[in-house]
Amino acid sequence: MADPEGFMHTPRREWPRRPVEERVRDWDEVAVPGALLPIVGEQAGRCMDCGIPFCHEACPLGNLVPEWNILVARDDWQAAAERLHATDNFPEFTGLLCPAPCESGCVLAINQPAVTIRNVEAAIADRAWAEGYAPPKPPRRLTGRTVAVVGSGPAGLAAAQQLTRAGHTVAVYERDDRPGGLLRYGIPSFKMEKYRLDRRIEQMREEGTRFRTGTDVGRDLGARELRGRYDAVLLAMGATAWRELPVPGRGLAGIHQAMEYLPLANRVQQGDITASPMSAAGRDVVIVGGGDTGADCLGTAVRDGARSVTQLDIYPQPGKERDEAAEPWPTHPRIYRMSAAHEEARDLGTAPAADADARLFAASTLKFSGDGRGRVRAVRLVEVDDERQPRTGTERELAADLVLLALGFSGPGRGDGILDQLGLELDGRGTLERDRGFATPVPGVFAAGDAARGPSLIVWAIAEGRAAASAVDRHLTGTTRLPSPIGPFDRPMSV
Repeated sequence: MADPEGFMHTPRREWPRRPVEERVRDWDEVAVPGALLPIVGEQAGRCMDCGIPFCHEACPLGNLVPEWNILVARDDWQAAAERLHATDNFPEFTGLLCPAPCESGCVLAINQPAVTIRNVEAAIADRAWAEGYAPPKPPRRLTGRTVAVVGSGPAGLAAAQQLTRAGHTVAVYERDDRPGGLLRYGIPSFKMEKYRLDRRIEQMREEGTRFRTGTDVGRDLGARELRGRYDAVLLAMGATAWRELPVPGRGLAGIHQAMEYLPLANRVQQGDITASPMSAAGRDVVIVGGGDTGADCLGTAVRDGARSVTQLDIYPQPGKERDEAAEPWPTHPRIYRMSAAHEEARDLGTAPAADADARLFAASTLKFSGDGRGRVRAVRLVEVDDERQPRTGTERELAADLVLLALGFSGPGRGDGILDQLGLELDGRGTLERDRGFATPVPGVFAAGDAARGPSLIVWAIAEGRAAASAVDRHLTGTTRLPSPIGPFDRPMSV
């Protein structure tokens, strides 16, 4: 331990955010630049180096949290960066975007605020780039084997980097004009600026990974043809089949899926278009769905200049403390959390009718009403109980001329033709079938990430990519030295 009594005398301090009135006027990351490094050493010193570090089990990557906490507390950043990159290809992504189940599993969290593991992780990643501790690592020799990775989200990128470093010739196929997948066009810049993604892509290019953007496999290039070109194919195209809301009025204009709205906002920030045709500027916005994607829509709508924004969550408002009976330590509990977007909405008063910040909890959508010209004008909702049954006399209406559906995803869509061309089937959950070796029923074709696991956290996507890369490497060479942190049927800790 760097400080045997650190957890006793050092209070938890998190990376401070910029003032709300400042940050909603731009699309930069919400945290105060440079404010993390002065506090992170003491925060890392709160780590108890406990005998059985449950943060390892809570993190599907198996991040060596106590090791790099101690190294940071001792100001050994180069060694900390080496230990962090040993298990995580993209720690700046997880340090900014992961909800940190590792902190829920922190032993200190049994009766105190957990170690700020995610903040320490982000600080190490930033220091690694600043000091040159994250150089490209091209393979010493090539194996002569080729791999196609379909999809450049976190799972596809992690798998491609692992396989490239193992000596295989890897090409990543991406339907969009730039690599990155959800990281590029789904995650708003105020959560993670795109330069962080760009420099990782450049690192991978320097290592030898090839990127084929603007190529929609199944349409621009047949999936069978792709399989014939490469020794192995890894499908990591994500979960793109969004869930619908089949209620009266769904066909009205002005009702869109979140992943129709967010990519356009991101393209404005990247200079592709001058304004989004779905901009929330001056509109009354209702977001249906209480998860992270809904919060991303919330923060984006606030920056667009919406007149009002309300987020509907069908679940009851959770408590601020863990329910030990229902979700005991070290599981990741459902508690009341306030994202940066919710903090902004609360301070700006975007939703006067909301229960807390911009959210209406235990709220179910009954119908959408139109204005007589085919456009949405209001959302009719009702309060529901814990069984999602309507409470009598609680119906009400919210003005809305822009509705965003953020109800999650099931798995890959069939529209691109990949599944039909390869003869692949979806399981009962709507995800790709695969065996314990990440292999689909088609020889030489593997599956990883949300396409096979279903919608999950970024840390699970990276772990999937690393584990699938190990399976592909074994398939190609008969053995592997690549780590495999999870199995395809592993799930987060739960009761």
